[in-house]
Amino acid sequence: MKYQVSEAGIRLDSFLAESMDISRSSVLKMIKSGEVLVNGKVSKGGYIVRLDDEICVNHVDEDMDIVPEKMDLDIVYEDDDVIVVNKANGVVVHPAPGNYHGTLVNGLLYHSKLSDKNGQFRPGIVHRIDAYTTGLLMVAKNNKAHDILAKELADKKTYRKYVALVWGVIPNDTGLIDAPIGRSLNDRKKMAINPDGKDAITHFKVLKRFKDVTLIELKLETGRTHQIRVHMDYIGHPVVNDPVYGKRKRIDESGQCLHAKELGFIHPSSGEYMQFNSELPEKFINIMNYFE
Repeated sequence: MKYQVSEAGIRLDSFLAESMDISRSSVLKMIKSGEVLVNGKVSKGGYIVRLDDEICVNHVDEDMDIVPEKMDLDIVYEDDDVIVVNKANGVVVHPAPGNYHGTLVNGLLYHSKLSDKNGQFRPGIVHRIDAYTTGLLMVAKNNKAHDILAKELADKKTYRKYVALVWGVIPNDTGLIDAPIGRSLNDRKKMAINPDGKDAITHFKVLKRFKDVTLIELKLETGRTHQIRVHMDYIGHPVVNDPVYGKRKRIDESGQCLHAKELGFIHPSSGEYMQFNSELPEKFINIMNYFE
Protein backbone atom coordinates (compact mmCIF):
# COMPACT_ATOMS: atom_id res chain seq x y z
CA MET A 1 0.00 0.00 0.00
CA LYS A 2 1.35 3.43 -0.97
CA TYR A 3 0.96 6.71 0.91
CA GLN A 4 1.75 10.14 -0.52
CA VAL A 5 2.91 12.72 2.01
CA SER A 6 0.90 15.95 2.01
CA GLU A 7 1.99 17.20 5.45
CA ALA A 8 5.72 17.46 6.07
CA GLY A 9 7.66 17.73 9.29
CA ILE A 10 6.43 14.74 11.32
CA ARG A 11 8.04 11.40 12.12
CA LEU A 12 7.53 8.50 9.77
CA ASP A 13 6.07 6.29 12.51
CA SER A 14 3.60 8.99 13.55
CA PHE A 15 2.58 9.64 9.95
CA LEU A 16 1.86 5.96 9.29
CA ALA A 17 0.08 5.42 12.61
CA GLU A 18 -2.36 8.17 11.65
CA SER A 19 -2.68 7.15 8.00
CA MET A 20 -3.23 3.46 8.79
CA ASP A 21 -5.28 3.98 11.98
CA ILE A 22 -3.03 1.67 13.99
CA SER A 23 -0.73 2.08 16.99
CA ARG A 24 2.75 3.53 16.59
CA SER A 25 4.22 0.39 18.16
CA SER A 26 2.65 -1.69 15.36
CA VAL A 27 4.15 0.67 12.79
CA LEU A 28 7.58 0.41 14.41
CA LYS A 29 7.46 -3.38 14.13
CA MET A 30 6.78 -3.06 10.40
CA ILE A 31 9.63 -0.55 10.00
CA LYS A 32 12.11 -2.72 11.91
CA SER A 33 11.17 -5.76 9.81
CA GLY A 34 11.88 -3.83 6.61
CA GLU A 35 8.24 -3.70 5.47
CA VAL A 36 8.24 0.10 5.07
CA LEU A 37 10.07 1.83 2.22
CA VAL A 38 10.49 5.58 1.78
CA ASN A 39 11.20 6.47 -1.83
CA GLY A 40 12.22 2.86 -2.38
CA LYS A 41 14.58 2.64 0.60
CA VAL A 42 14.31 1.21 4.10
CA SER A 43 14.06 4.00 6.66
CA LYS A 44 13.81 4.49 10.43
CA GLY A 45 10.79 5.44 12.52
CA GLY A 46 12.33 8.78 13.41
CA TYR A 47 12.72 9.85 9.78
CA ILE A 48 11.01 13.23 9.24
CA VAL A 49 8.75 12.93 6.23
CA ARG A 50 8.95 15.47 3.41
CA LEU A 51 6.38 16.63 0.91
CA ASP A 52 5.96 14.23 -1.99
CA ASP A 53 7.78 11.38 -0.24
CA GLU A 54 6.36 8.09 -1.48
CA ILE A 55 5.92 5.67 1.38
CA CYS A 56 5.22 2.03 0.58
CA VAL A 57 4.05 -0.45 3.22
CA ASN A 58 4.53 -4.08 2.25
CA HIS A 59 2.92 -5.49 5.36
CA VAL A 60 1.11 -8.78 4.90
CA ASP A 61 -1.53 -9.70 7.47
CA GLU A 62 -3.17 -13.10 7.60
CA ASP A 63 -6.54 -11.36 7.72
CA MET A 64 -5.76 -8.81 5.02
CA ASP A 65 -8.75 -9.49 2.75
CA ILE A 66 -11.67 -7.13 3.30
CA VAL A 67 -14.77 -9.30 3.63
CA PRO A 68 -18.17 -8.04 2.46
CA GLU A 69 -20.60 -8.07 5.38
CA LYS A 70 -24.38 -7.80 5.39
CA MET A 71 -25.26 -4.55 7.09
CA ASP A 72 -28.27 -2.27 7.43
CA LEU A 73 -27.34 0.70 5.24
CA ASP A 74 -29.31 3.91 4.92
CA ILE A 75 -28.91 4.44 1.16
CA VAL A 76 -30.22 7.89 0.24
CA TYR A 77 -29.43 7.61 -3.49
CA GLU A 78 -27.81 5.12 -5.84
CA ASP A 79 -27.14 4.68 -9.56
CA ASP A 80 -24.43 3.06 -11.70
CA ASP A 81 -21.80 5.61 -10.64
CA VAL A 82 -22.41 6.75 -7.09
CA ILE A 83 -23.96 5.85 -3.76
CA VAL A 84 -25.01 8.47 -1.22
CA VAL A 85 -25.22 6.88 2.20
CA ASN A 86 -26.34 8.28 5.54
CA LYS A 87 -23.70 6.91 7.94
CA ALA A 88 -24.87 5.82 11.36
CA ASN A 89 -23.32 6.78 14.67
CA GLY A 90 -20.29 4.74 15.74
CA VAL A 91 -19.59 3.23 12.33
CA VAL A 92 -15.99 3.52 11.13
CA VAL A 93 -15.86 4.44 7.43
CA HIS A 94 -13.19 2.02 6.20
CA PRO A 95 -11.04 -0.86 7.48
CA ALA A 96 -7.46 -0.49 8.66
CA PRO A 97 -4.87 -3.05 9.77
CA GLY A 98 -6.17 -4.64 12.95
CA ASN A 99 -9.73 -3.44 12.31
CA TYR A 100 -11.15 -5.24 9.29
CA HIS A 101 -14.78 -5.80 10.20
CA GLY A 102 -17.96 -3.85 10.84
CA THR A 103 -16.96 -0.78 8.83
CA LEU A 104 -19.09 1.05 6.29
CA VAL A 105 -16.88 -0.31 3.50
CA ASN A 106 -17.58 -3.90 4.61
CA GLY A 107 -21.29 -3.22 4.29
CA LEU A 108 -20.98 -1.37 0.99
CA LEU A 109 -18.96 -4.20 -0.57
CA TYR A 110 -21.76 -6.64 0.29
CA HIS A 111 -24.22 -4.25 -1.34
CA SER A 112 -22.32 -3.27 -4.50
CA LYS A 113 -19.07 -3.17 -6.42
CA LEU A 114 -16.92 -0.11 -5.63
CA SER A 115 -14.04 1.71 -7.29
CA ASP A 116 -10.54 0.51 -6.44
CA LYS A 117 -8.76 3.87 -6.72
CA ASN A 118 -7.91 3.96 -3.01
CA GLY A 119 -6.67 0.40 -2.67
CA GLN A 120 -8.11 -2.51 -0.74
CA PHE A 121 -8.84 -0.69 2.52
CA ARG A 122 -10.75 2.30 1.11
CA PRO A 123 -12.60 1.15 -2.03
CA GLY A 124 -15.04 3.76 -3.26
CA ILE A 125 -14.31 6.22 -0.48
CA VAL A 126 -14.04 9.74 -1.88
CA HIS A 127 -14.22 11.48 1.50
CA ARG A 128 -14.83 10.34 5.05
CA ILE A 129 -16.20 11.48 8.39
CA ASP A 130 -15.28 10.40 11.90
CA ALA A 131 -16.79 7.25 13.40
CA TYR A 132 -19.01 9.21 15.79
CA THR A 133 -19.93 11.90 13.28
CA THR A 134 -23.12 10.96 11.49
CA GLY A 135 -24.47 11.90 8.07
CA LEU A 136 -24.01 11.92 4.33
CA LEU A 137 -21.13 10.50 2.32
CA MET A 138 -20.72 10.03 -1.43
CA VAL A 139 -19.15 6.74 -2.54
CA ALA A 140 -17.87 5.95 -6.05
CA LYS A 141 -18.86 2.69 -7.71
CA ASN A 142 -16.30 2.89 -10.54
CA ASN A 143 -12.91 4.50 -11.13
CA LYS A 144 -14.10 7.10 -13.61
CA ALA A 145 -16.71 8.40 -11.20
CA HIS A 146 -14.16 8.32 -8.38
CA ASP A 147 -11.68 10.49 -10.31
CA ILE A 148 -14.34 13.06 -11.19
CA LEU A 149 -15.82 13.27 -7.68
CA ALA A 150 -12.37 13.46 -6.05
CA LYS A 151 -11.35 16.32 -8.35
CA GLU A 152 -14.58 18.14 -7.62
CA LEU A 153 -13.88 17.78 -3.92
CA ALA A 154 -10.28 19.00 -4.33
CA ASP A 155 -11.49 21.97 -6.39
CA LYS A 156 -13.88 22.92 -3.54
CA LYS A 157 -16.96 22.42 -5.70
CA THR A 158 -18.60 19.87 -3.42
CA TYR A 159 -21.29 21.36 -1.17
CA ARG A 160 -21.24 20.20 2.44
CA LYS A 161 -23.35 21.53 5.28
CA TYR A 162 -23.06 20.23 8.84
CA VAL A 163 -25.11 20.81 11.97
CA ALA A 164 -23.45 20.86 15.39
CA LEU A 165 -24.40 21.49 18.98
CA VAL A 166 -21.63 23.49 20.66
CA TRP A 167 -20.92 24.60 24.20
CA GLY A 168 -21.70 28.19 25.18
CA VAL A 169 -24.06 30.79 23.77
CA ILE A 170 -22.65 32.31 20.58
CA PRO A 171 -23.65 36.01 20.53
CA ASN A 172 -23.18 36.75 16.82
CA ASP A 173 -25.54 35.20 14.27
CA THR A 174 -22.84 34.27 11.76
CA GLY A 175 -19.10 33.82 11.73
CA LEU A 176 -16.09 32.74 9.72
CA ILE A 177 -13.12 30.83 11.14
CA ASP A 178 -9.94 31.04 9.06
CA ALA A 179 -7.15 29.23 10.91
CA PRO A 180 -4.65 26.65 9.58
CA ILE A 181 -4.89 23.11 10.92
CA GLY A 182 -2.03 20.67 11.37
CA ARG A 183 -0.88 17.93 13.67
CA SER A 184 -0.83 18.93 17.35
CA LEU A 185 2.70 19.50 18.66
CA ASN A 186 1.67 18.15 22.07
CA ASP A 187 -0.40 15.14 21.05
CA ARG A 188 0.28 13.61 17.64
CA LYS A 189 -3.08 11.83 17.68
CA LYS A 190 -4.87 15.19 17.67
CA MET A 191 -5.15 18.04 15.20
CA ALA A 192 -4.69 21.65 16.28
CA ILE A 193 -4.42 25.21 15.05
CA ASN A 194 -0.91 25.26 13.66
CA PRO A 195 0.70 28.15 11.71
CA ASP A 196 2.56 25.54 9.66
CA GLY A 197 -0.61 23.59 8.95
CA LYS A 198 -2.94 23.62 5.96
CA ASP A 199 -5.41 26.41 5.24
CA ALA A 200 -8.79 25.71 6.81
CA ILE A 201 -11.94 27.83 6.48
CA THR A 202 -15.26 27.20 8.23
CA HIS A 203 -18.44 29.31 8.02
CA PHE A 204 -21.12 29.01 10.69
CA LYS A 205 -24.62 30.32 11.33
CA VAL A 206 -26.61 30.19 14.57
CA LEU A 207 -29.84 28.18 14.32
CA LYS A 208 -30.97 28.21 17.94
CA ARG A 209 -29.61 29.35 21.30
CA PHE A 210 -30.18 27.42 24.50
CA LYS A 211 -29.12 28.31 28.05
CA ASP A 212 -25.72 26.63 27.89
CA VAL A 213 -25.29 25.55 24.26
CA THR A 214 -25.91 26.73 20.69
CA LEU A 215 -27.19 24.85 17.66
CA ILE A 216 -25.33 25.93 14.54
CA GLU A 217 -24.97 25.00 10.88
CA LEU A 218 -21.56 24.99 9.25
CA LYS A 219 -20.29 25.11 5.67
CA LEU A 220 -16.76 24.03 4.78
CA GLU A 221 -14.49 25.60 2.21
CA THR A 222 -11.80 23.05 3.06
CA GLY A 223 -11.89 19.50 4.39
CA ARG A 224 -9.17 19.10 6.98
CA THR A 225 -9.12 16.26 9.48
CA HIS A 226 -11.37 17.14 12.45
CA GLN A 227 -11.80 20.65 10.98
CA ILE A 228 -15.11 21.57 12.62
CA ARG A 229 -14.14 20.08 15.97
CA VAL A 230 -10.79 21.89 16.02
CA HIS A 231 -12.15 25.23 14.78
CA MET A 232 -15.05 25.35 17.23
CA ASP A 233 -12.76 24.44 20.11
CA TYR A 234 -10.37 27.19 18.94
CA ILE A 235 -13.04 29.91 19.31
CA GLY A 236 -14.12 28.61 22.72
CA HIS A 237 -17.25 26.73 21.61
CA PRO A 238 -16.25 23.06 21.35
CA VAL A 239 -18.73 20.51 20.03
CA VAL A 240 -20.91 19.06 22.77
CA ASN A 241 -20.04 15.51 23.85
CA ASP A 242 -16.73 15.51 21.97
CA PRO A 243 -14.46 12.93 23.64
CA VAL A 244 -11.24 14.49 22.28
CA TYR A 245 -11.57 18.26 21.93
CA GLY A 246 -12.87 20.84 24.39
CA LYS A 247 -12.39 19.07 27.72
CA ARG A 248 -16.02 19.62 28.74
CA LYS A 249 -18.32 17.19 30.51
CA ARG A 250 -19.79 14.42 28.36
CA ILE A 251 -23.49 13.64 28.37
CA ASP A 252 -23.02 10.02 27.30
CA GLU A 253 -20.69 7.79 25.26
CA SER A 254 -22.33 8.40 21.86
CA GLY A 255 -19.69 10.85 20.62
CA GLN A 256 -19.71 14.41 19.36
CA CYS A 257 -22.96 16.14 18.31
CA LEU A 258 -21.92 16.68 14.72
CA HIS A 259 -23.98 15.66 11.70
CA ALA A 260 -23.21 15.93 7.97
CA LYS A 261 -26.70 17.12 7.06
CA GLU A 262 -26.46 18.20 3.40
CA LEU A 263 -24.31 17.06 0.50
CA GLY A 264 -24.27 18.39 -3.04
CA PHE A 265 -22.14 17.50 -6.07
CA ILE A 266 -22.15 17.43 -9.87
CA HIS A 267 -23.01 13.96 -11.08
CA PRO A 268 -19.91 12.39 -12.73
CA SER A 269 -21.82 11.14 -15.80
CA SER A 270 -24.85 13.36 -16.33
CA GLY A 271 -23.23 16.64 -15.25
CA GLU A 272 -26.40 17.36 -13.26
CA TYR A 273 -26.08 19.04 -9.87
CA MET A 274 -27.55 16.84 -7.15
CA GLN A 275 -28.17 17.73 -3.50
CA PHE A 276 -29.26 15.54 -0.60
CA ASN A 277 -30.49 16.15 2.93
CA SER A 278 -30.63 13.97 6.03
CA GLU A 279 -32.43 14.39 9.35
CA LEU A 280 -30.64 14.75 12.65
CA PRO A 281 -30.11 11.32 14.24
CA GLU A 282 -31.84 10.27 17.44
CA LYS A 283 -28.66 10.43 19.53
CA PHE A 284 -28.14 14.07 18.54
CA ILE A 285 -31.76 15.03 19.28
CA ASN A 286 -31.68 13.28 22.66
CA ILE A 287 -28.63 15.29 23.75
CA MET A 288 -30.11 18.52 22.41
CA ASN A 289 -33.30 17.84 24.39
CA TYR A 290 -31.13 17.54 27.49
CA PHE A 291 -30.58 21.32 27.27
CA GLU A 292 -34.21 22.31 26.60
